[in-house]
Amino acid sequence: MGLLEQCREAFGAGDLYQVLGVGRKASGEEIRRGYRKASLQVHPDRAPPGQEERATQRFQILGKVYAVLSDKEQRALYDEQGIVDEESSVFTQERDWEEYWRLLFKKITVKDIEDFEKKYKDSEEELDDIKAAYEDYKGNMDKIMESVLCVDYADEPRIRKIIQLAIDSGELPVYKAFVKESKQKVAARKRRAEKEAKEAEKSREELGLGEGDDDLTALIQSRHENRKKEMDDFLAQMEAKYGGKSKKGGKKSAPKKGMK
Repeated sequence: MGLLEQCREAFGAGDLYQVLGVGRKASGEEIRRGYRKASLQVHPDRAPPGQEERATQRFQILGKVYAVLSDKEQRALYDEQGIVDEESSVFTQERDWEEYWRLLFKKITVKDIEDFEKKYKDSEEELDDIKAAYEDYKGNMDKIMESVLCVDYADEPRIRKIIQLAIDSGELPVYKAFVKESKQKVAARKRRAEKEAKEAEKSREELGLGEGDDDLTALIQSRHENRKKEMDDFLAQMEAKYGGKSKKGGKKSAPKKGMK
């Protein structure tokens, strides 16, 4: 399988620039920053239990994408013909992509991830990414939550609030998939969040980590526990807003103008 096919399968995008989240006219430094941002999201060090292999595969693909776009000749070939030279040394030589990453960036730590998330969350960049994901996926929250950086399912109340405010202000269109999402789909995301929390707790116990250990697994567990009540409250609000059944013969609400 060629690199472009790998990108489609792993990231849902067959364009190398799109995979890194940069434009075709991006400078070398912008491409480097895009690579770092994307690789932080899928870095094996931060993969939830049971997802390490998939994270490693995606991480390796990102390394290849960056290697192509950071090479003058490879990038020119891709820009001009839309193809990747699979016979180049970028692909034929044995390369440790994690070591390659380490040569470009300092060793990733839990603090690096925390600092990146603190800077990114509630920033203009995150706001733009959320709005773009909403429009790209026509209000599909499963896809939105998968595509936005640095979020897990327990972040849903915050993400939904951002989108709803943008809809109310007329900045975003109304998509039925968002405003009329079933309670079952919302509940399924909650179950996934709880499953991840349990898996993280199991890993923490197996590793013998204490509450004060500076370890990513412990960090993930702590976040899930702290946000669980927020998710429960959000589900209660959804139940109150959308869960009521109309009485037989009662007047149905008219669909919102502009709903798609």
